[in-house]
Amino acid sequence: MRRALAGAAVRYAGRTDANQGVIVAALRAAGASVAITSGAGNGLPDLLVGWRGETILMELKDGDKPPSAKVLTPAEQYFVEHWRGRPVVIVESVEDALRALGVRS
Repeated sequence: MRRALAGAAVRYAGRTDANQGVIVAALRAAGASVAITSGAGNGLPDLLVGWRGETILMELKDGDKPPSAKVLTPAEQYFVEHWRGRPVVIVESVEDALRALGVRS
């Protein structure tokens, strides 16, 4: 079996969280560039956000869902724990996403 990041099982498609569209729109309105990677799977965070010369990885969770539905998958958890770049930001709302940029909503 192939491994991503030398340990996580390979998965070929991710689900799109219901709040992704509004979060992406808010980030872009704030001036960030956004690459949507939610379909990549393998634990890769849902968004790559370019902001003032930095890249921020954001894992989206639907803030309207119960806590049990917002738990990171094993592949996501592995990625978060083993990523050697800037820490992955877990985002449940537009406010969380803008806060990660240092922007007030």
